Amino acid sequence: MAVYTEIADDELACFIASYDIGSVLSLKGIAEGVENSNYLLVTETGPHILTLYEKRVDPNDLPFFIGLMEHLAKRGIICPQPVRNREGQALGTLAGRPAAIVTFLPGMWVRRPRADHCLAIGGALANLHIAGEGFELTRHNALTVDGWRPLFDRAAARADEVMPGLRDDIAGELDLLEETWPTDLPRGVIHADLFPDNVFFLHEELSGLIDFYFACNDFLAYDVAVCLNAWCFESDGSLNVTKARALLAGYQKVRPFTPEELQALPLLARGSALRFLLTRLYDWLNVPPGALVAPKDPLEYLRKLRFHRTVQNASAYGLIL
Repeated sequence: MAVYTEIADDELACFIASYDIGSVLSLKGIAEGVENSNYLLVTETGPHILTLYEKRVDPNDLPFFIGLMEHLAKRGIICPQPVRNREGQALGTLAGRPAAIVTFLPGMWVRRPRADHCLAIGGALANLHIAGEGFELTRHNALTVDGWRPLFDRAAARADEVMPGLRDDIAGELDLLEETWPTDLPRGVIHADLFPDNVFFLHEELSGLIDFYFACNDFLAYDVAVCLNAWCFESDGSLNVTKARALLAGYQKVRPFTPEELQALPLLARGSALRFLLTRLYDWLNVPPGALVAPKDPLEYLRKLRFHRTVQNASAYGLIL
């Protein structure tokens, strides 16, 4: 989450007037994340999250995101629900941007995940994958292997400003992944961005999943690889095998991996690391002036990528094969 677009008081009041949620009591920008402008909106009926979708989000994708949250909630996944206005619409326009209000989920994200948190997120991810079955809308993953080279091309000329040799390192990795990326693994709806700040815990129990604005259709095991990278590494770039084993065990208890998924897991983890290295690199080099946003270090994912290059099979992540 982040804030790129400021909202005038009169514009906000006019927008909220079309909803049955009472008058605005307060509005506070949320600085975490990098994609959209997000605000904690408190009205007479309680707290909500107001999101303005910025230029990198295709407005044509918004019905997918809104519909998916409603679909998942009907199947037992605790996630924000779109608040519809009096005309039954979940999407509107505010400050020149597509905008939506969603329900507020209680809880906090954990800054230092433990193995028990990883166990819980593994099970929650598997339940999300199962709950996503039957969702009629589809969305291509624009940030999978066929989207990485265009993204790299936009940042390549300045990559060595971040670290000498980074451009050639990424180019070599991209060549390899384009040649070896899997083509026939189980697919479905994935979250694609289930980092710790998108998972809430309350009284040590997982209380909800948020931020579905990268959700799409792709390999289910790729979503697991994203979580391995996001939850199971220490600050020095080393894998915490105890956390990785717990996350994979939590997932496998709900949805067992196929042999092909286990074989592909190290490559999927490399791809996931490259994906976040590339998006963080681009964002690091292109923070809009005056934006209330905290860009994230791209080199964190270079360290993770280098670890995955050493992995021969999924046993390196704590699985007994």
